[in-house]
Amino acid sequence: DFDHRYLRRRKRPAGRAKHVTDGGVLKLYACANSRSLRAAWAFEEAGADYEYVPVDLFKGEGRTPQFLALNPAGKVPVLVDGDLTLTESAAIVAYIGDKFPASGLLPSASAARADCLRWMFYATTELEQPLWSIAKHRFALPKEKRIAGMEDTARWEFAAAARVLNGALGKRTFICGDAFTGADILLGHTLAWACSAKVALESPALTAYLERLYARPALTRARDREARKSLTA
Repeated sequence: DFDHRYLRRRKRPAGRAKHVTDGGVLKLYACANSRSLRAAWAFEEAGADYEYVPVDLFKGEGRTPQFLALNPAGKVPVLVDGDLTLTESAAIVAYIGDKFPASGLLPSASAARADCLRWMFYATTELEQPLWSIAKHRFALPKEKRIAGMEDTARWEFAAAARVLNGALGKRTFICGDAFTGADILLGHTLAWACSAKVALESPALTAYLERLYARPALTRARDREARKSLTA
């Protein structure tokens, strides 16, 4: 079961160094059980100092005038770094990788960077979209706009996208080779979303890939912070 296998938390390692930018602490506006985890995971992989600002979408906090001034779409995550306000999880992960190059989240070499971006885009445009369609028609859309019969098509679309990912992964440790990148964050989170939604991966290789990703200490730290902030909000 997804909740038990992938969401359990591990003890936080001690003595972790943090990197602080000259412009001050970055702010991440986030909500538990959302794409915000991708951004928090990237921050933890980078060892960066950031402020986690909880936004409870389920209580309507994403529709307040204050939050809509940050993101008119009313969605999380939102990253604020000085004068920059950035939305969209893939853009935020890429920005963190670029801001903290030692993290390796976004390779510096042109070809390697292009390959990483290719899989980041694939995660959001191909692998995620069927899952978002399922979520919208299960609970996110107004009841009169939901179409229950579309779920079979969405599952078929996800299976097709997952087969492409499975073929590209092959025997690699990570999608871009031996090195973990921001693409793995987006792909891993999306595969975990599928498991949570009871959409089968139907691939031992993808299951093993997901288990490798969800065993990373940085993800455990991100989930711990998310849980603590949700409880104190």
